Amino acid sequence: MGDKVDFTLMYATHNALRRDLEDIARITARTDDDPRRILAGAAGWELFKRALHIHHTSEDEALWPMLSAALADRPDDLAVVEAMEAEHAAIDPLIDAVDAALADRDSGPARLGDLTDALATKLVGHVKHEEDAALPLIERTLTLEQLQNFGSVHAAKAGPDGPRITPWMLDRADEKVVASTMALLPPPVRAAYENEWQPAYAALDRWNDRR
Repeated sequence: MGDKVDFTLMYATHNALRRDLEDIARITARTDDDPRRILAGAAGWELFKRALHIHHTSEDEALWPMLSAALADRPDDLAVVEAMEAEHAAIDPLIDAVDAALADRDSGPARLGDLTDALATKLVGHVKHEEDAALPLIERTLTLEQLQNFGSVHAAKAGPDGPRITPWMLDRADEKVVASTMALLPPPVRAAYENEWQPAYAALDRWNDRR
């Protein structure tokens, strides 16, 4: 590819996932309250799961297959894509296990900390691997049109969740990332973000811990 790829939204999504994992670790480490009461049904947990699902299914359906096809005769590079797919497959069962622990009154509290630690280890390791190995490979291999197709699939999957996912992604992001993201949005969407989406998100008690 001749043009440098702008991965701003990819990194912003990854950083938002890392941020939420830190929040989840803080909650599950609390000893002054039952973490299940805080986390179960929390808007933050539901948003985290939804954003992760959209991001990973978009990659599984519209990014990794294109990359695999382009790398069919390059086994070393193809192994990177296969690792991305395997890492995705290892994360969903951990999400399900956390939800099961949140619903389990008896042994759930004892399992929750280890499960969220395992989730953080797997997911943080995956996004770093993706940033270090897969993104440079994508930049070298895919065309701008292919990447735009992936972006369109990702946006379509977000669909009605956009008013929550966008401010979620930009929560605690630095000014440069926010400005770069805003520049990608059509003026009506940017106005909706500034006047409606971001204020509504800011008003959420995401982790059931506001007093």
